[in-house]
Amino acid sequence: MKQKRKISLVVLSDVHLGTYGCHAKELLQYLKSINPQTLVLNGDIIDMWSFSKRYFPVAHMEVLRYIIKMSNQGTRVIYITGNHDEALRKYSDFILGNLELVDKLILDLDGKKTWIFHGDVFDSSTKGYAKFLAKLGGKGYDLLILINSIVNWILVSLGREKRSFSKTIKNSVKKAVAFVSNFETTAAEIAIEKKYSYVVCGHIHMPQKKMVKTNLGKVMYLNSGDWVENLTALEYKKEKWKIYYYKKSDFSSEENREDKIVNDIVAKILQD
Repeated sequence: MKQKRKISLVVLSDVHLGTYGCHAKELLQYLKSINPQTLVLNGDIIDMWSFSKRYFPVAHMEVLRYIIKMSNQGTRVIYITGNHDEALRKYSDFILGNLELVDKLILDLDGKKTWIFHGDVFDSSTKGYAKFLAKLGGKGYDLLILINSIVNWILVSLGREKRSFSKTIKNSVKKAVAFVSNFETTAAEIAIEKKYSYVVCGHIHMPQKKMVKTNLGKVMYLNSGDWVENLTALEYKKEKWKIYYYKKSDFSSEENREDKIVNDIVAKILQD
């Protein structure tokens, strides 16, 4: 097994455990390949809007177990609540050992003030009547991801490349593009006003790293993306940020077999 990569800070968001679209197995492989000092879970990790006892696969539970294991082994784990796990907000500021639950986070990274929050506060569709429609849309999105998974299985079987329906739809709809642009601009402008050097969000499932400048200053805007479509994370090491993109080829078939054996054992225990 490869040596784990030591990283100062890793930020994950929008994992959506408990939904068909969640790539839990791939996330588990990634988590097992790193040894971060701090792991920030920036919202929508467990999808409580779609949570059902009928669908919570072993791999999804394994992700939670492994994160707790990382915490027990010394990694500082900070869970920032998002809109899909907003039920946890009533427990905000809870601390248990290396595990913390908060609504936002401010860090000092090598002397640079860093603001980390999920980002749903800028999204009016997560409030009031619009929230109901958003939940309804979420069900449709989940169905789209499920259909997409089946189509991709067929495409791969035929030796063709996978396609992402939801990404294509989102990228082609002007309103969606405008929403993403407005979200990023709003977060960056507020961060500049508050004199932050970095602002880190999730929520919109769009991995990003870019410098935003206004007449008041500049800030680096970062978005950790998601583990539904993009399979991305933010990594901070030696005063530099990078977006990590999951690649199946980075993980050996031997490691994949070990994961399968562990999951088989867990599944057997749960069945008993």
